Amino acid sequence: MKMDRKEPATLLALAIQSLLSNDSAAIHALGEIPRELFIPLFTAAFKGGHKKTLTEMVKTWPFFCLHIGNLSVQKPHGELLKAMVDGLQILPAKNCDSRRPKLRILDLRQDTDCRTTCPAISTKSPVCLYSCVNAKQSMLKIESINSIVTSESETQSSRKAMELLVDLFFDGTLKEREFISSIVNKIKQSLGFLHLCCRDLQIDTFYDCEDILSILDLVCIDNLAIEQASLSEVTTLLSRIVQLDSLSLTKIRFRSLNGDIFRNFLMHLGRMDHLKELNLSSFCLTNHLEKLLRVLPPDLDFLYLPFCEVSPRDFTFLSQCPQTSHLKVLNLSNNPMYWEDFEPFQTLLENLSGTLRHLEINNCLLTDSTMLVFLPALSHCSKLRLLSFASNPITMPTLMTIVQHLMSLMELKYVIYPIPVHCYEGCYSQRQVDRQKLGEVQTQLKMMLQLAGRDDMRCMTYAW
Repeated sequence: MKMDRKEPATLLALAIQSLLSNDSAAIHALGEIPRELFIPLFTAAFKGGHKKTLTEMVKTWPFFCLHIGNLSVQKPHGELLKAMVDGLQILPAKNCDSRRPKLRILDLRQDTDCRTTCPAISTKSPVCLYSCVNAKQSMLKIESINSIVTSESETQSSRKAMELLVDLFFDGTLKEREFISSIVNKIKQSLGFLHLCCRDLQIDTFYDCEDILSILDLVCIDNLAIEQASLSEVTTLLSRIVQLDSLSLTKIRFRSLNGDIFRNFLMHLGRMDHLKELNLSSFCLTNHLEKLLRVLPPDLDFLYLPFCEVSPRDFTFLSQCPQTSHLKVLNLSNNPMYWEDFEPFQTLLENLSGTLRHLEINNCLLTDSTMLVFLPALSHCSKLRLLSFASNPITMPTLMTIVQHLMSLMELKYVIYPIPVHCYEGCYSQRQVDRQKLGEVQTQLKMMLQLAGRDDMRCMTYAW
């Protein structure tokens, strides 16, 4: 009986693989196979890299929406995605009597919780759970215009408003430029009937992205990441964005934190009153963190400030401002904490004791004495799930003391600790690790966790 239950799926998989072995046969069959077979055929064609078949499947897709969902793409925007964009039919294909396309929403974003197509609520008014809220009005407007178009404009009235959902990653590579070029061409051909929705935008270079940025509706963007740009370029882009959930800026160039460019940046950043995550890396903020934090919303969840050269004055304000009073994630790595007054950081940990889940303070020049000062406040962070304090000059006795205290935090599952200084051969700064000594450290920590009944807690380190 068990074999009988498995047999239909096996036969279906074999039939699909046989069909896909011949692109011409697979494409020809699209006008004849039942619509229920489109989804398993699409999955197999995508996994098998059948570009021609995918293009034709988009043209004849019998459902309202098509999502790649949890199907993985090796590159951020591979050739498979380009093939699917090429298949978008703004106008119905000529001489296509066997099956008129119903596709209105093509979603090329990867989402592990998303099905290939959304369940139809009704045959008369299908919906998509992932459609763009900003496209609804434009689609309704286009359809209302089409409903009153005269028969003389049959070509115009036969157009259907469509959505293309895609995450864009400008990295300057040839394949990426080709993918973006295909999107630009498709939008221009649509004459306004295709809405491009980009919710995640990552720019590693502004080179060759002017065309698509000029036609991209930045109202849709939820998450923006920019690397190696000038602050004026960042500000110009922010001025066109209405709201953001997350903003990541890395290696941004600017001359002064006292000039108009920085003030304009803060003004536009202050409009993002739904911002939950801010990541500033290699963004020098010495004695200016207060200006930035004051414009942020009071319910910020994630704050990353690595390589930002924060000062004691910055830490003092960080510990007092309401914008950081509910943080879940805090990363202060690569900011040297070599000053004498550590009370602000203690206060910050105490204020976050009920919300902080993830703390990174790697390579901050933290010594035994400073870590022991932090330890009581750290031990009260009851929600903490990950603590990383790697690359700090800590001795073995202090490391054992820290782990001993942390074991009382039952939510803590991951501790990334520094290699104790006695494990280095010669000078600590030369980073030559004695593997035998490091192995002994790992064994001792493992025994500590086992004796305490904390097998659910993992202690690890970075080894060179």
